[in-house]
Amino acid sequence: MRFPTVALALVLGAAGLGAQSPRITPSGDPSVKSDTIYRLAVKASDYADQSFVYLLDDGVVKIEANGSGSRTYRQIVQILTPEAAERWGEQSFGYSTDKEKFTLNWARVVRPDGSIVSEKPVHEQESLAPVAMEAPVYSDEKLHRISLGGVAPGTIVDYSYTVQTLKPIIPGDFFTSWSVVTGTLTRRSRLIVDLPASLNPRIQEHHLTFARKEVTSGGRRVYTWATSEVAKPEIEPLAPDSSFGESLVIGSPTKWSDIASWYAGLAKGRYGLTPPIEQALSRAVASSQTLDDSIRAVHKWVAQDFRYVSLSLGIAGFQPHPPAEVFANNYGDCKDKATFFVAMMQRMGVTAYPVLLSSFGGVIRTMPSGHQFNHMIAAVDRNGKRTYVDLTADIVPYGSLPPAEQGQFGLVVHPDGSSEEITFPADPSASNMMEVHLVGALTPDGLFSGKWSWHGSGGMQYGMRGSMSKSTKPDSAETARATLAIANSIFEGSAGDSLKLFDGRDLAAEPKISVLIRHGKAASDAGGTEILTIPLKSFAAPNVISALEARGKRVYPIDAAKVWGPRTEIVDLRLTLPPGWKAKLPASDTATSVFGSYVASYAQNGQDLTISRRMTGVEGVFPAEKSDELLAWLKKMSADDAKYVILEH
Repeated sequence: MRFPTVALALVLGAAGLGAQSPRITPSGDPSVKSDTIYRLAVKASDYADQSFVYLLDDGVVKIEANGSGSRTYRQIVQILTPEAAERWGEQSFGYSTDKEKFTLNWARVVRPDGSIVSEKPVHEQESLAPVAMEAPVYSDEKLHRISLGGVAPGTIVDYSYTVQTLKPIIPGDFFTSWSVVTGTLTRRSRLIVDLPASLNPRIQEHHLTFARKEVTSGGRRVYTWATSEVAKPEIEPLAPDSSFGESLVIGSPTKWSDIASWYAGLAKGRYGLTPPIEQALSRAVASSQTLDDSIRAVHKWVAQDFRYVSLSLGIAGFQPHPPAEVFANNYGDCKDKATFFVAMMQRMGVTAYPVLLSSFGGVIRTMPSGHQFNHMIAAVDRNGKRTYVDLTADIVPYGSLPPAEQGQFGLVVHPDGSSEEITFPADPSASNMMEVHLVGALTPDGLFSGKWSWHGSGGMQYGMRGSMSKSTKPDSAETARATLAIANSIFEGSAGDSLKLFDGRDLAAEPKISVLIRHGKAASDAGGTEILTIPLKSFAAPNVISALEARGKRVYPIDAAKVWGPRTEIVDLRLTLPPGWKAKLPASDTATSVFGSYVASYAQNGQDLTISRRMTGVEGVFPAEKSDELLAWLKKMSADDAKYVILEH
């Protein structure tokens, strides 16, 4: 149930709902009555499906016109299980030493009656953020770690910390998000945002079941979102992530053009090439026959021959290094590699620009902010066509983008600071294709000899490209083991030979592998007939069907990308049977819906037996009312569940 505002105010205090945000220090929070919050502790037996609950999830964000300010977060967590004690006994908080100041206001462990178990952390330590070896990022990020003593089921962890923003990345730019739903029971939730009354922030609220309060006084405006008894969400399968929970985003009145102008200023003068770079460029394109060949050669050079290393210290986290530094070091991060590539395109007389985006996607177009970007790629304009290229994606061919970036928002930055708001192209389902073909003959004693092949295109090629991109080639023993493993995965007891692979780093190479299979036991005698094992993937989905039916009437929309997604998968078998053999075949099947299409074909012409299955999915969000169509489609598709075929002599 929802507690009335008056009752909530008694717990959170009037200051939390007044004309100014509370001043929270290590001495405490004057707007929250801690002892009253502690008495909200629940009976663990009433929440057997949860390992902990939030008694309070609280945020107080103060913003100034230039983008500086502070954010204070407090969580009061009741521990219900040993696993939760393990999780909450250790905490870490990240912040930037160059732009921010961190203060741990308090961290204590108490009992529901408020008595102290431990008043402060038993250990505190600050260290630099760890650097991943495979994609190193050196930054001014620090981690403040704490260990709490006495955390056990039945206790309460209460901590608060403040991060002050001293130097905003972009003057006047800020972006704050808040999720009311935490994934477990939250008895009290509050967010306060305090900013100058002259500032008109952008606010987006999603699925909120309560109204915010807004008070203006003394030149400040204070927004308060406060509610109670936020239940653990019931998540429906296949629903869009945005469907669940109450959340909000608040951002500055910044425009995308402001972000582009800011970055153009940082990149100004960073596109010059030195004589050694121009000499290396000449070598890189020496064998190219056309300008397009040269562009592809430069793309491969920058993408594959320059390591990914980010020196994001101070302004270097946002400003690209000059090409001379990138060339001398033979490494760079996304903005360094994109800038280096753009500089060489300009030298070749080709128009190219940097493009800002988020590598995770999900940029909110109506909330312009530099805080939403964490990645950079390049755009090439040639012959009236634009091509986007990610110079950190070393196995993605020129002209393609990694699947995670397709269909997402990007900001093209021109040298004069102007910009274009674009949507990256997305490959259709037919372009993201994986094909598995098995062609051969069956002997009278049930043994198979033939060829197995795999081919991938679009987004379906990159898993195999990654595994095929090692610079050292497999030796004869490794090749023999791989050949045998593939052959035996098709038919037990098979022998294999003539394994053909491709170089994953050769961006012009067709992503295809094949192997010859000998003496594979494909059919077994069943007293006058043979039982042929169908060595093809089944697309039947009985578990998905039962999970959807068990939930009853659907509430949330259906995300088609989670059903199958924009890709096509084809598996087929073409088998020559011994003379006079006849197959008893299942019926062919076709299932079509807004969520995709499925076709299964079983046929025999003379001695040739053909079995094929083709599955194609789509993207898009469909209303909950389409759940009956989804179930009907899945059931019709799952009716094709044949695992064997009877062969009569």
